Amino acid sequence: MDSNLVSLDDIRAAAARIAGVALRTPIIDAGPLALKCENLQPMGAFKIRGAGNMIAQLPPEARAAGVITYSSGNHGQAVALVARQFGIPAVIVMPATASRLKIERVQAYGAEVILVGPTSLERKVRAEAEAAARGLTIVPPFDHPWIIAGAGTVGLELLEQSAQATSVYVPVGGGGLISGVAAAIKQMRTGVRVVGVEPAGAAKMSSSLAAGRPVTLEQTASIADGLLPVRPGDLTFAHVRAFVDEVVTVDDEATADAVRWLFSQARIVAEPSGAITTAAVLAARSTAGEHPVAVVSGGNVSAEEFARYLRA
Repeated sequence: MDSNLVSLDDIRAAAARIAGVALRTPIIDAGPLALKCENLQPMGAFKIRGAGNMIAQLPPEARAAGVITYSSGNHGQAVALVARQFGIPAVIVMPATASRLKIERVQAYGAEVILVGPTSLERKVRAEAEAAARGLTIVPPFDHPWIIAGAGTVGLELLEQSAQATSVYVPVGGGGLISGVAAAIKQMRTGVRVVGVEPAGAAKMSSSLAAGRPVTLEQTASIADGLLPVRPGDLTFAHVRAFVDEVVTVDDEATADAVRWLFSQARIVAEPSGAITTAAVLAARSTAGEHPVAVVSGGNVSAEEFARYLRA
């Protein structure tokens, strides 16, 4: 295996490291599929796993100086919460277009918020400038081996909880979650298919795979606001090429339908970014004998937004 890829030992070490930070989330049976419920994490999304794994490994001097990240919402909340748990300062660079709910929750965890333009590249540039000026450590949202290993603990748990799983559907934003989950699954149970799911309006991983290299989209747009990076990471792209069987796209209408389906059929509150995998499984019309598992990556949606999806 490529030495740059995250190993199963890396993921197992991350699981031990974050045991007091992240929850071991349940898998529930929802009829035609099972659901790995990362929406039940303390800050409502899987991102606490990668943030916890990275911050736990920082030396004392880096912790004392503080951390910074750039995020549309969930990773920012995760870094803010983990930083509070470790008693260190945190700065979160977010888009001005982020949901008010996510901004308020980051602030409630005690982090400083800086609002910039809508793209992930704008957030990254501002975070790098702030880190250099203030001596802060950047906790990247996806393209770092410690972040990927932390996210991989989702896959580790999933296989321990589901002996019957034949396929696992994972949302794709920058690629950190699917990189970690696929690395865990393919190094534990090679016969399980791993399918990445991204919005049709933000198909950066599909486009990159077609080009054979990471590409940058001119723009992205989707109700799945956690999956809108314009470019996958170099490291996450390498993991997807090595471990992922297929990447599919889902349109916003199907994603909104999946938000409603999860609530009506499983009593699960999922944000669109977390529901997109369910949309893909339902569209695939799995045949008898298959046991798909959809990773519900997050549930951070405001009551007003959620009500709109349910009324549609």
